[in-house]
Amino acid sequence: MPEERLQKILSRAGVASRRQAEQFILAGRITVNGQTVTELGTKADPEHDHIKVDGRLLRLPRQFVYLALNKPHGFLTTLADPLGRPTVMELLKGVKARVYPVGRLDYASEGLLLLTNDGEFANLITSSSSHIAKTYLVKVNGALTPEQEEGFRNGISLAGRRTAPAGLRLVRRAQNPWYEVRLVEGRKNQIRIMFKHFGRLVEKLKRLRVGFLEMGPLKPGEWRWLTPAEVERFRRSVKPHAGRNS
Repeated sequence: MPEERLQKILSRAGVASRRQAEQFILAGRITVNGQTVTELGTKADPEHDHIKVDGRLLRLPRQFVYLALNKPHGFLTTLADPLGRPTVMELLKGVKARVYPVGRLDYASEGLLLLTNDGEFANLITSSSSHIAKTYLVKVNGALTPEQEEGFRNGISLAGRRTAPAGLRLVRRAQNPWYEVRLVEGRKNQIRIMFKHFGRLVEKLKRLRVGFLEMGPLKPGEWRWLTPAEVERFRRSVKPHAGRNS
């Protein structure tokens, strides 16, 4: 296998994004064949070189796996839960590869969730700089005013940082209306916090799409393999924005 930049290797292994990997290197947390590496241009061969992060040997998956799951309500988007609550991993019957969720859907939320063992792919999908929109259907306990809708679209201050502009469209007018929400970032509980900011509580939340990919006929708890064409389409859609370097 040809040599690659350490940032790319760490990203593909799911250790960190390329930008985070650069900080790992500069901090002296990476060794190659026993030698600490601090230069960003350093290359290595992940099949033959011994690469360690904080003393732990790095191993790349032999084959990358990409899945789409319709996450039901009542499952955690995590690999394991110390309290014994059900996780999305329990739904992946027949999947032998060790995959992990791309982004998150909280316990009470449902809908389209991607899973993979390709760290670089996961980082590209979740990074706001990739401009991949996630579309949600949200039921709340009251309608927003036109002024609140505009404020929602423009973004709010969340943990000292303003949220990116969001798409918002009233889908069903009712005492408890439904909205379609589009985000290019996925900060923790972001949609619930944004509606709460305007005095509304989310009653139901379902992710409908990630970029071009729709849920399709998957029933809650069902999953399928992404096709090579779908994986490649994701890569093409983020390449102009993500600044990928070899």
